[in-house]
Amino acid sequence: MINESDLEAWSYYNEAYKEKMSMDQYQSAAAKTAIYKSEHSILYPALGLAGEAGEVANKVKKMLRDGNFDRHAIAAEIGDVLWYTAALARDLNVDLHDIALGNLEKLYDRKSRGKIGGSGDNR
Repeated sequence: MINESDLEAWSYYNEAYKEKMSMDQYQSAAAKTAIYKSEHSILYPALGLAGEAGEVANKVKKMLRDGNFDRHAIAAEIGDVLWYTAALARDLNVDLHDIALGNLEKLYDRKSRGKIGGSGDNR
């Protein structure tokens, strides 16, 4: 649960990381706002991630339908996606930095082999 020391820490994080924050710093700061039960680890953030990704898609869909582009609303939903991604990574005991770096290595390897397009995990 969030307590007074967490709220005091937010003031510190808000000022200390306002300019630039590493992925691992974000993951650590975000963990202080997680209030789900430990027996729901992995499952809770995975379901939340799917739901928030759906909300991003829904905002973009409405943009197509209505013609109103709301960059800030989409960015806010992406922030929720990031939070759930950080929580899921934490529950899996993996650093966001390592996930991001591994993903870039995979993509650059595919690009160098001319396999960036197409589908499937083993390209």
